Amino acid sequence: MHERAAPAENPLTDGFGRRFPYLRLSLTEACNFSCSYCLPNGYQADGRPRFLEVDEIGRLVSAFATLGMHKIRLTGGEPSLRKDLGTIIKRVADVPGIRKVAITTNGTLLPRRLPGWHRAGLTALNVSMDTLRRKRFHAITGHDRLPEIQEGLALAQALGMESVKINAVLLRGLNDDELPAWMDFLRDRPISVRFIELMRTGDNADYFERHHLRASVVVEHLLAAGWRLRPRAVDAGPAREYTHPDHRGRIGVIAPYSKDFCQGCNRLRVTARGDLRLCLFGEFGVPLRALLQHDDDRDALLARITTQLGLKAAGHGLHQNQTGLVPNLASIGG
Repeated sequence: MHERAAPAENPLTDGFGRRFPYLRLSLTEACNFSCSYCLPNGYQADGRPRFLEVDEIGRLVSAFATLGMHKIRLTGGEPSLRKDLGTIIKRVADVPGIRKVAITTNGTLLPRRLPGWHRAGLTALNVSMDTLRRKRFHAITGHDRLPEIQEGLALAQALGMESVKINAVLLRGLNDDELPAWMDFLRDRPISVRFIELMRTGDNADYFERHHLRASVVVEHLLAAGWRLRPRAVDAGPAREYTHPDHRGRIGVIAPYSKDFCQGCNRLRVTARGDLRLCLFGEFGVPLRALLQHDDDRDALLARITTQLGLKAAGHGLHQNQTGLVPNLASIGG
């Protein structure tokens, strides 16, 4: 990647003093998996307007970079379903001030596409992989694709990517006995595995009741096994990461139901259709797409972003089963 301009001195700050150097941008709501905790019946198109196009994405990211953001994560649905993903990555990476370009993917196209994405400017990779066991993977996702995903992870390491992480949703009764296997996996691999506590969404109430497992259970096991909490980077995601002197890899825990989880919030979200979401589980979206059509609208776009940030709440309402606008995590990328 080429040289970056320094980020703005005063990053976006909300009414609670939280700063936001990190944007999660959804590229599509579509997904080719049918994970039991997210889209058990697969993705169903609704015929609404198309997703943001490359020029719109370029104007959006440029505006956020002007306001001090320097890390962009491209999400979905499944972002690799976009045939123009390589072009999008390059457009985002070329924006002055952007220093980190990450993607969250199910990983099925990594063996074929990752080298090109890396050349385009991709610096960080997160792969969704809820289990190390092939039959379990098939049962959870609806697809027998674990070998090629693991091939993609090995390729990412061979390419020397700055950051390679695995996301695993904690599922009681389905994969909650695999922590020892994950520890063995990380002994010689410089990868971070992040265990994500299952979150209640608009359409998974019954599933949540059956399979929700508190992330604190994992933390207790980690501490007992000699893992220790490491300091959190300013632009890090929501995970609290743990390290062990005998392991090259790290383990992160994302615990949205833990006390004061939202105090460390440092990210905003934009949906695939151009709505700003101040919180993953917020009750409203701020439409930005009308201001992404022409360069002349840049000042109005900056003003809308900065004024709306004052409406960001102190925290989510998950403890009260308030899931906001999120029907499932594929709709906004988690």
